[in-house]
Amino acid sequence: MSQDIIVDNLSKTFFVKDQTGTKEVNAVKSVSFQIETGTCVAFIGPNGAGKSTTIKMLTSILFPSGGSAQILGLNPWKERRQLMYRIGAVFGQRSQLWYHLPARCSFDLIASIYDIPDKEARIRTTDLIHRFDLKKLIDKPVRSLSLGERMRCEIVASLIHEPKVLFLDEPTIGLDVEAKGLIRELLSDQVRQNGTTILMTSHDTGDIEHLCQRVLMINHGRVILDTTVTEMKQKYLPHQEISIIYDDGSEQIIRISSDQSVNKTIRTLIGNKNIRNLTVANPPLEDIIRSLYKKDKVV
Repeated sequence: MSQDIIVDNLSKTFFVKDQTGTKEVNAVKSVSFQIETGTCVAFIGPNGAGKSTTIKMLTSILFPSGGSAQILGLNPWKERRQLMYRIGAVFGQRSQLWYHLPARCSFDLIASIYDIPDKEARIRTTDLIHRFDLKKLIDKPVRSLSLGERMRCEIVASLIHEPKVLFLDEPTIGLDVEAKGLIRELLSDQVRQNGTTILMTSHDTGDIEHLCQRVLMINHGRVILDTTVTEMKQKYLPHQEISIIYDDGSEQIIRISSDQSVNKTIRTLIGNKNIRNLTVANPPLEDIIRSLYKKDKVV
């Protein structure tokens, strides 16, 4: 399968002035990874880990201090204009929509910027408006939309020129449960139906579980984990929780570390008691990710 994103030893250094003078801050340190066509990858890490800086370099907003990258075979910094026609980007806290105008006006302007013929632009925009259920929203000023409604419009705006690669930086930040679920479903359809490649930063584990097949974890500017979501759950479980309800109605809950034998623990716990119900549950994905941040394990 072809690789839509190839990153090799990408680095970014900032020079920051403070009271003691100018100091060097290595925001991204020799980051390397590849992403196959038509996959959705979570790019995660704690605040300040280097996620947004990496995304900004790959979308040619920032120039790197070292290393190289190819997006759809193009150099983001030397072939920026050609690349912009083939990628889309949504930054959760920055809007590409005109705040005081209806979203429809922004859609028309974006289509014009990308040199899309009027007839083709109408067909694409109408299809996206239908798929994202925006018919009742696109003639309202953007300022009057809820955050969830605006984010749906933001994603549509990024898809009008039919990008092959989509970069999403915190696309569900601040959204309620219903809005998050809808956006996840729509993005999943985009990957499945159009073969779009998505690289997404998010602090929301629901985004990772519902959308992504793979996880790239970054901390202190370097990649510390590159694995599938399934393997991360299986390999890096910090603990499991056993819940036992006995026939007399009493309940016992115990947490065991992942290296302990579940069967042996259960046999020890139940003894000769009669059991009504027993469940063994894995911790939430959030707990697994938190434990990896603490370990800062290099993989």
